[in-house]
Amino acid sequence: MATETTKPRTKAAEANGKHGANDATAPTEGANATHNTAAQTTQTTQTEPATGQRRLDTIPSAYDPKLVEERLYRWWEESGYFKPRENPNDPDRRPFVISMPPPNVTGALHLGHAITATLEDIMIRFHRMRGDPTLWVPGEDHAGIATQNVVEKQIALEDTNRHELGREKFLERVWEWVNKYKHRIQDQHRRLGASCDWSRERFTLDEGLARAVRLVFVRLYEEGLIYRGERIINWCPRCMSAISDLEVDTIETPGKLTYIRYPLEPAEGEQQPDEPEYIMVATTRPETMLGDTAIAVNPNDARYAGLIGRYAILPLMNRRIPIVGDDAVDASFGTGAVKVTPAHDPTDFEIGQRHDLERIQVIGFDARMTDQAGAYAGQDRFEAREHIIEDLRSQGLLDHQEDYTIPVGHCSRCQTVIEPLISMQWWVKMAPLASGALGAVRYGQTRVVPERFEKIYIDWMENIHDWNISRQLWWGHRIPVWYCATCGKMTVALEDPTACAHCGSEQIEQDPDVLDTWFSSWLWPFSTLGWPEDTPDLRRYYPTSVLETGYDIIFFWVVRMMMAGIHFMGVAPFHTIYLHGIVRDAEGRKMSKSLGNVVDPLDVMDEFGTDALRFMLATTSTPGNDMKLVRERLIGSRNFANKIWNAARFVIGQTEGIGGGIPSLDALQPKTLADRWILGRLTRLIGEATRLIDDFQFGEAGRQINEFFWSEYCDWYIEIAKIQLRDEAQRERTAQILRSVLDQTLRLLHPYMPFVTEEVWQHLYAETPTNKRPAEALIIAPWPALDAKAATRLRDATAEDDFALIQEIVTRIRDARKQANVDPSRRVKAILVGGKQSAMLKQQSALIEQLARTEAPQIERKLAAKPAQAMALVAGSVDIFLPLAGLLDIEKEMVRLDKEIADRQQAIARARARLDNADFVTRAKPEIVQKERDALAAAESALARLQVQRAELT
Repeated sequence: MATETTKPRTKAAEANGKHGANDATAPTEGANATHNTAAQTTQTTQTEPATGQRRLDTIPSAYDPKLVEERLYRWWEESGYFKPRENPNDPDRRPFVISMPPPNVTGALHLGHAITATLEDIMIRFHRMRGDPTLWVPGEDHAGIATQNVVEKQIALEDTNRHELGREKFLERVWEWVNKYKHRIQDQHRRLGASCDWSRERFTLDEGLARAVRLVFVRLYEEGLIYRGERIINWCPRCMSAISDLEVDTIETPGKLTYIRYPLEPAEGEQQPDEPEYIMVATTRPETMLGDTAIAVNPNDARYAGLIGRYAILPLMNRRIPIVGDDAVDASFGTGAVKVTPAHDPTDFEIGQRHDLERIQVIGFDARMTDQAGAYAGQDRFEAREHIIEDLRSQGLLDHQEDYTIPVGHCSRCQTVIEPLISMQWWVKMAPLASGALGAVRYGQTRVVPERFEKIYIDWMENIHDWNISRQLWWGHRIPVWYCATCGKMTVALEDPTACAHCGSEQIEQDPDVLDTWFSSWLWPFSTLGWPEDTPDLRRYYPTSVLETGYDIIFFWVVRMMMAGIHFMGVAPFHTIYLHGIVRDAEGRKMSKSLGNVVDPLDVMDEFGTDALRFMLATTSTPGNDMKLVRERLIGSRNFANKIWNAARFVIGQTEGIGGGIPSLDALQPKTLADRWILGRLTRLIGEATRLIDDFQFGEAGRQINEFFWSEYCDWYIEIAKIQLRDEAQRERTAQILRSVLDQTLRLLHPYMPFVTEEVWQHLYAETPTNKRPAEALIIAPWPALDAKAATRLRDATAEDDFALIQEIVTRIRDARKQANVDPSRRVKAILVGGKQSAMLKQQSALIEQLARTEAPQIERKLAAKPAQAMALVAGSVDIFLPLAGLLDIEKEMVRLDKEIADRQQAIARARARLDNADFVTRAKPEIVQKERDALAAAESALARLQVQRAELT
C-alpha cells in the first residue's frame, strides 16, 4: 500500500505520545486476538475521517471511541449527509420521514431518549442506504409546567418569585434559560449518533409553530370543537395549575377506608323512630364529605330499594341531602352506598349532572379548606381529615376504619398529591375528532407495532373524553381569547385584536392561561414541515412514515397526532406506529431518582462507547416490551465493537498487497467449500436482516448480524482464510472474499453501530480511489442487495449443509481434546466413519486437520471394528474415533457418553411428543412436519450408535 498523505494530528493524539503514524503497533494475530482497551494502546487519529491511501500501521491497534465519534459525526454533518437526497434513478421514490418525538427542553436526555434515538436512527440510516429520500426532523418541546418549575426554583434562590417579577420579566428569564440549555439536548443527540437534519430543527415555541397552534385553536373554536366550561380537573396545589393525566403519577399508598353513619330523615308522613336510622358509606377521603350533596346507591341493589328518594342528614354540617339511584355505583364497594361530592370527584361530578345536584367546593386551589367547610375553614386538607375523624368519633357517627391501599395521584413534577377540583377551563371535544383516527387503525391505514396495542388504542378511542387544554401557567402558548369588560363577550382571533369584535370596546384583556404542552405537540408531524403555509417540505414529506415512541404515551400524544393529522391534513400523519418499552435497571425496576438507579446515557457512552450502548439497547429490545440495562450486556457490546476492529485489522493486514480490490458480491466466484458456505450464509443474512428491519424486528436483525460476523465470519471463515491465503491458487480469491464480506457486513451493521463501522470502512477502502468506491462514506453507501439471479447462484444449500457437518466434527474434536486435557500443540489421530459423506470429508480432510489440530484424518466409509481405547464421538451421521491411548480416562468417557445419551433421549422424547400431537401434524406446514420426522430419525440413529459405544467401553 502507498503511504497516505500527511495530515494534521489532533490534540488527543499529541497527548497520547509522540509516535508518528508509522509508529503504531503491529497487527494482531487474526480476528480472535485478545481485546485491547484504549488505555493499553497508544493511538493516533486524524482531524478528518480516514480518506486517501494508508498502510496498516497507521490503523490503531485498538478501537477508542473517544478518538472517533466526535470527529466522524462532525464530518457527516458538515458533509450534508443528514439532509434528504433525491434518488436520481427514481425521482418519484416515496421519501422516508420521521419526526423526532421532541424531548423536553428542561434538561439532560435519559435512557428513554437513548432507545428512541437509537431505533429511529437505525431506520433512518437503513432507508438512507437503500436510496430513499430520507428526512429525520429533530426538535425540542417547551415543556410548559416542567420548564416553569425549573426557572421558578432558580429565581427562588434570589429571594423572589414570578409574581414579584411580573409576567414579562419572568418570561424573559425563562427564554434566557431555554436559550442556554436547549443546545445541550441537541449535543446529546449528536453524542448518540442521531443522523437528523439539524438545518430543519424546530422548537414548539418557534414563530411558525406558534402560528400553527393559534390557527388550530381558532379553527376548532369556530367549528364548535373548542369550548369553555366547568369540569373536574387534576389540580396541583404546588404548581397551581391544572395538569394532564400524563403528568399524574398514581402511587399505591397505605391508607384507611372510613365507614361513616349518615342519619336518615324520617320518610314523608312517618314519625321520628325511637332508635335513629342510618345509612352507612365508606370513603378514603373523609375531608370531602363536607361538600357532599347526595348519597348514591345502585338502583338494582335490593338493600337500598326503599331508600331511594329519601333524605339523609350530612354529619358535621347538618345539611339535608337526597339519596339517589345511579348505575355508576359499584354495589360491591364498601357498603354499596357512596357519598356524592360533585365538586371533588370526576364520577361524582357526572352523577351530579345527571341528578342536578349542587356543587359545593370545600377544598381550595391552595389545598386548604374553604369557607364552605364551616368550622374547618382554613385548615390544610390532611389536617382537616384528622379533625373530622375525631369529631365523627365523638358524635358516634364513625363506625370503624379499615386498612386500605389507595391509588393516590401525585404531580409528576413536584410529587404533591393532586386534588380533583371543579374549575372553569378550556376543552376540546374529542369524540368528533376520534372517528377518523379510529378508522385509520381499524381499517389498516395505520399499522400499530406490536399489534396487541391496536386493541388498547381502539378501546381508548371508543371511550374518549374531552381534553382539558388550559394551564394556569405563564410559559407556553397563551390562549388566543380576549374578554371584553364592556359587553362581557369573548373575542377569539388569529391576530392580537385591539378592540372587542362584538362591541368595539378597547377594554379587552387576554386570557391569562396557556395551552397544554400537548396542544402544540399534537401538530408536530406537519407544523414542523411549515404548516399552515404550503411549503415544499410539507408537500414532499407529509405524511411522515413512522412514529417511534414509548408505549406509555400512546394516549396522550400518539392518538392526538392521529386526530390532528386527519382533521387538518386529511390523511393520517404516519403509516406505522412503533411502540418500544421502558428501559429498566438490571433488577427490572423502573428508573427513578427516589430509587437512586437512574443511569445517565452520557456516562455509559463515556465508559463503553456510543456504539456499545446503541447495540445493547437495540438487540435487547423487542416491540412493546420493557428491557433491562445489564452491565454484562454493555461489556459484550463493547467487545463486539473491538471484534469488528480486530477483524478488520487482520483482513487489511493479511490481504495487503493482494490484488483484486473489493468486488461486489455478484462478481465473486467461490471455489472452496468454505467460500461457498460463507457467501451463501451472507446472502441469506442480507435477505433476512432486510426483511426483519422492514418488519421492525430490529433486535432480531441485530442479533443475527452479530452471530454471523462474530461466529461465522471471524471464528470460522477468517481461520480458514489463514490456510487458503497460503495457497497461491486461492490467495487472491480468498482476499477478495474476506474484503467483500467485511464490506457487506459493515453495511449491515452501520445502522446499529455507525461510528466503528464508518471508521473501519474508510480504512478498508483507503487504497481505492474515491471515484471507484461505492460511496465516499459508509453512511451513504448502498444497502447490501442482490438481484434474484445472483442470490440464487450464491445461496448454496449443499455447501451450507456440508460445512455445518464440518463445523460439528471440528467442534466435537475440539471439545474432546479439551475434556481429555490434550496439549493444544499436540496433533491427535482421528478416524472418521462418514458413510455417504466420506467423499466430501476426504475433500475437506486438510481443513479438518488444521482446524481440529489432528493428524491427517483417516476417513472410512465403514469400519469393521472400533479402535481400542478410543474416544467415540457422533457428529450428525458421522462417527468419530480419537485413539487416545494413555490419555483417555475411561471413567470420564463413560460419564460423558451417559450425558450425551441422556440428551439424545430427551430430544427424541420431545420430537415424538410433537409428532404424536394430531394438531401439530395436521396444522403445521408439511415441510415442518417432515423436518421434525427427519430430526427424530437422526436422533434415534445417533442414540443407537452412542449406546453401542457405551457398551463397548464396559
